[in-house]
Amino acid sequence: MLIILMMGFASGLPLALIGGTLQAWMKSVGVSLGTISLFAVVGLPYTLKFLWAPLMDRFSLFQSGDGKKVGRRKSWMFVTQAGLAASILFLGWSDPKDHLTMLAVISLLVAFFSASQDIVIDAWRRESLSDEDLGLGSSVHVASYLFAFRMISGAAALIMADHMAWSDVYTLMAALIGVGLLATFLCDEPDIHASAPRTLRESVVDPFLDYFSRPGAVMILIFILLYKLGDNMATQMTIPFYLDLGFTKTEIGTLTKIVGWVSLAIGGLVGGTLMLRLKILPSLFIFGALQAASTFGFAALALIGKSTAMLTFVIASENFAAGMSTTAFVAFMAMLTNKRFTATQYALLTSFMGIPRVILVAPTGYIAQSTGWFWFFTLCTVIAIPGSLMVFWMKRYVSHSPATQ
Repeated sequence: MLIILMMGFASGLPLALIGGTLQAWMKSVGVSLGTISLFAVVGLPYTLKFLWAPLMDRFSLFQSGDGKKVGRRKSWMFVTQAGLAASILFLGWSDPKDHLTMLAVISLLVAFFSASQDIVIDAWRRESLSDEDLGLGSSVHVASYLFAFRMISGAAALIMADHMAWSDVYTLMAALIGVGLLATFLCDEPDIHASAPRTLRESVVDPFLDYFSRPGAVMILIFILLYKLGDNMATQMTIPFYLDLGFTKTEIGTLTKIVGWVSLAIGGLVGGTLMLRLKILPSLFIFGALQAASTFGFAALALIGKSTAMLTFVIASENFAAGMSTTAFVAFMAMLTNKRFTATQYALLTSFMGIPRVILVAPTGYIAQSTGWFWFFTLCTVIAIPGSLMVFWMKRYVSHSPATQ
């Protein structure tokens, strides 16, 4: 669990650096809201990672000194984490004001290495834990992931940006990827009974044949696509929203991010505990409904205006619900995978999970500009409802899944 904690930290750290923190950097130098929202597209590798995940199931990248192959998971962890640290460092040396194209290219590179790291970390966690431990393991991973995302590359980075150059902030973030490298050094290669794919056909074709041969495979993907859509749309524009209300970067960092992560962590742990009694599908519905309701708090805040007390309440309730729903969602996807093709199938599922965050949220800046903040967040609330309702259709399909029998 300590290794999962460290891996979750390395996995969550890059997301804000090409998301909310990068948005704050761009807005501070005068980049328009529309351009800022379009930068969500640089996260495209998160939605396409299933395309190269089969290579991670098939190959080990290098050999140790005694000539024996280093495990598949550990070898890919080392390479992706080294590439991630380097690309974050280069991102900090970019210029958002005058070289947007170069900024986009390097951000895309960060996303590629980050998505690749996620593939192998998710596979390692699924293969290292029993089905009974997945709920706890998922809650630890989510809490650590969100701690790095919200508190370190989100909150701490914004606070530091008020006192030092953005390049120095990103240099420090690159160094913190060393936490993941340490976890990779300490971890053991998973000992699984299922044999690794022996040919490219087995690693590229068979995982998809295995998944799509299941009843309701397409419906499950649609559910994954919709479940977090409303929340992703709202989260995409929260930093510009806070700034428009008049909060400073330091206030955003110290208040919203700290309160947010504490609420997320508590929500994740509470959600993981409740899942032991409620099971996954009822948890998905209840937690998803709470997530939709809490999103409307942003609309209420838009009406009230700058209010520290209201902001604290909205951030706490929304993140508490997000921690619960994300924990259930991650455990749900992990249980659907066949351990012989863990990296590929989990990458496929999480790729669909990433589509709302990367592609469907791209026009959110233009929507917010045309509707205003109140109606934008009201729309996000309405869009969150169908995904939660789809849980009732999932029972007939998931009950046939080998992972849930």
